[in-house]
Amino acid sequence: MQEVPDLAAFQALRLYARQSRLIDTGDARGWAATFTPDGVFASPSYPAPAVGTDELVAFAQRYAAQGEATATVSRHVVTNVDVLPGADVDHLVAHAYLQIVATPAAGESRLVRLTTLTDQLVRADGTWRVARRDVVRDDQPATPAAPAAPAEGSDA
Repeated sequence: MQEVPDLAAFQALRLYARQSRLIDTGDARGWAATFTPDGVFASPSYPAPAVGTDELVAFAQRYAAQGEATATVSRHVVTNVDVLPGADVDHLVAHAYLQIVATPAAGESRLVRLTTLTDQLVRADGTWRVARRDVVRDDQPATPAAPAAPAEGSDA
């Protein structure tokens, strides 16, 4: 299996740390800037994907407003990041776990949800950005796989 150069893997890890800090501190524009201008954030936790910078900013603003309205601090904790080669040296595929932890004012922290991320990363001007993020929640059933084709010679 081909390995990703160490520098690219390290830069991807820094991207996840930066994204988490930006959305957790309410920096909607900064968070959206970690995506490509036509970037996609698709999560079953929300009604529709956010596509493009304007929708990504609006999504992050709504997220921050919800935290402010409920006096809850959220933390995005990205772990087990596995960075794989993409189609060429300017593309990577990253898989990771994401835990979202919420702490209400004067309350105890709790795990809100555990998800997996699959990201298509693109390098532009020396900076890695998310072109597409697909989120899968652990508390929802997986999409059923297509039925297998009948074995040759079977009656099915």
